[in-house]
Amino acid sequence: MKLGKKGQLSIPRASLKKIGITDEQMMTVETTDDGAIVLRPAGVYPLEIYDDARIAEFLAEDAMSPDLKQELDASFASDEG
Repeated sequence: MKLGKKGQLSIPRASLKKIGITDEQMMTVETTDDGAIVLRPAGVYPLEIYDDARIAEFLAEDAMSPDLKQELDASFASDEG
C-alpha cells in the first residue's frame, strides 16, 4: 500500500471482505504506542430528537388509567391493613 498525498490509504477489497468490513461502513481509527493503526467498525445508531408534542404523546401513553389506579390503591390498602 502507498500513502496518498492527502493521507489516504486504499485497503484491498479482499482484505476488507476477509474481516467482514462492507462498503461505506463507518470506522473508528485508533493508534497504539508501538505505531500500529487499528480500524474497527463503528456503532452507528439513528437518533431521534423529540419535540414537546412527541414527549406529550409518550407521557399520555404511559399514564395510568383511573380504573388501574383504583385497583392498585385498593391492593396496597389491603396489604397494609
